[in-house]
Amino acid sequence: MLTIARDEGEMLTRWVDHYGRQAGHENLIVFDDGSTDGSTDDLACTVQHLPGFRKGNFEAGRMGLASGVAQGLLGVYDVVIFTDVDEFLVPDPARYADLSDYLARRPERVIAPFALNVVHHTAVEGPLISGKPILGQRAYAQFAPLMCKPSVKRVPAAWTSASHGIRAPYMPDPGLFMVHMKFADVDLLRRQADRRNELAKAVGRGKGSSWGRSGDDLAGLLTAKTASLGAQVEEFDPASVLPARLVREENGVHRAVGPGHIDNLRNQPLLRIPERLHGIV
Repeated sequence: MLTIARDEGEMLTRWVDHYGRQAGHENLIVFDDGSTDGSTDDLACTVQHLPGFRKGNFEAGRMGLASGVAQGLLGVYDVVIFTDVDEFLVPDPARYADLSDYLARRPERVIAPFALNVVHHTAVEGPLISGKPILGQRAYAQFAPLMCKPSVKRVPAAWTSASHGIRAPYMPDPGLFMVHMKFADVDLLRRQADRRNELAKAVGRGKGSSWGRSGDDLAGLLTAKTASLGAQVEEFDPASVLPARLVREENGVHRAVGPGHIDNLRNQPLLRIPERLHGIV
């Protein structure tokens, strides 16, 4: 398991706890990209401190690092997984005991999940309680096609497009969820967005992405979206999605397709998170 983090606070702690239980803490690697908040201190896993990505080369450098390390690890491991610290893979508990059980029963060379962007319904849900699972504290999400990305692989094919693509074919699996927590808490969203916005202004990171939006801007969008939540909200049903529509191939790169975070937040319908996922993350 790989991730790259910078000043991620509570979410990194949750990432280490979740994947440590799923894969063993000894199999986790956190690459610290210059954290100053102490979030990578005393973690129960391997932490590698980076000297920093070259200015103007953040995404290419990040993908080069993740793909290169993964290629090396595949010399000794059967599977390598790369996610951001706010991305949590959860096999459907109706079909699998845990992630290890899922991987043992799914031999595909590359695997992508069905992704849900968890949202904070600020009118009825309070701040996240640290140390308790998010799912259950949060009951709503939006399906996120662009986040159905090839996070799991057994081959050395390189990740591309901010890990939304890979140089190998794949098809998202409705038996594997990925719950994305970027919008799971309005206060956390505001703080993290402001930090990323500062980096975008200072060194050009995340050009053209939501990194260009302020914390108040994103928090306002989230609050406005959940304010329109009606009384009748359907539960997300993976069977309602055709996996083949979630991937496009171009010049040998297979990648997830769909709206970016802001358009997804604005336009995708709000759904109930399946109750069988509550308490897992």
